[in-house]
Amino acid sequence: MKRRNFLLATASGLAVVANPEHVFAKALAQAPLPGLPGGSDRCLVVVNLAGGNDGLNCVVPHGDEQYYRVRPGLAIARGDVLTIDASVGLNPGMRSLKALYDRGMVAIIQGVGYPDPDHSHFRSTEIWQTAAPDRYEHTGWLGRYFDDASLSRDNLFKGVAVSRVLPEVLVSDRTDIPAIPALDQYAMAADRNALASKAFWAGSRDRRLPFDSPYLAHVMEVEGNAQRSSEELPRLVAGYVAKASYPATPLGRSLALAAQIVGSNLGTKAIYVEHGSFDTHVNQVATQNRLLAQFSDAIGAFYQDLAAHGNDRRVLTLTFSEFGRRIEENGSRGTDHGEASPLFLIGGGVKGGLYGTLPDLRSTNMGNVRYTVDFRSVYATVLERWLGRPSATVLGGSFQKLPVLA
Repeated sequence: MKRRNFLLATASGLAVVANPEHVFAKALAQAPLPGLPGGSDRCLVVVNLAGGNDGLNCVVPHGDEQYYRVRPGLAIARGDVLTIDASVGLNPGMRSLKALYDRGMVAIIQGVGYPDPDHSHFRSTEIWQTAAPDRYEHTGWLGRYFDDASLSRDNLFKGVAVSRVLPEVLVSDRTDIPAIPALDQYAMAADRNALASKAFWAGSRDRRLPFDSPYLAHVMEVEGNAQRSSEELPRLVAGYVAKASYPATPLGRSLALAAQIVGSNLGTKAIYVEHGSFDTHVNQVATQNRLLAQFSDAIGAFYQDLAAHGNDRRVLTLTFSEFGRRIEENGSRGTDHGEASPLFLIGGGVKGGLYGTLPDLRSTNMGNVRYTVDFRSVYATVLERWLGRPSATVLGGSFQKLPVLA
């Protein structure tokens, strides 16, 4: 059995570490390589705006008459746009993010995409998470970062997915990352059913069973570590007191947990959360405005909380979505799958402002926004300028770094 297939077959997403007695040690984070600027206590938070966020109604080109011409029913009225300059502004639901932008804590990178874009949710999501638009890759770009950084195996929480399943971005060859939907939901499913738990343990020890396997002991070891970690994590973060009022939304709860993990100094280098769905084929305005407001308010509370604990400069937040939407609205007051769109880098270590090229709505790729920034350039910048690791081995090539981080 291949190691990756075994990990994907286990419900916990957790794996064995070399020394179980030290699974929960608050291990020191990996120091950056000489010559690279990444801080040893930095953390990256990745927010997946799942479903395909419409970039044009998110970072609104209110100075472009073509935008209003091709979106007569969907365009954000000029008077409602949270103006950045004469050309662009933010969706009216993003007031909390605009406040961070005004403080120099948000970099907006426009026109981000990749060559020969795929319009499938599944394939394009896979491309963004593996950073491999030209091939099929079984590991994620952050998973390869963890393998390359060789962080202490004694720390089970060096990376965390705040989700029910491990996202492909964190799948690796040698590093195991837990998927934690919430503190009160982080447990082995069998443990919630006494009969199932008893049967599992009895069956695993019955050597008379015809399916006895040399891998069964490994399965039991994974189960034991998963169970112990689910008991220990609440204690590790119990001393953290939030100093912001998070919105009562799934994203708000996810970022509240992320702040707990960061503030508890567990040596966590990357945290994944998700928000959506932004697949707005029908009646887009109400759905997207609501989701963007939820994103903005949750991010605002997150950085208020981080700042109150002195952690706002330690945490960089990166957003991504598998694609943007088409430039023209469809007949159902929505938009269909598109290509390039903006992404956000947020945090106290960001050089705030607008980056990249304003989308040209007249020079399109078959009705879609053309990409002008390869998303791997963003990843390379984060890897080298934030996490302090060389990017070429992780991304399979060299990509231009962007001047977006202090």
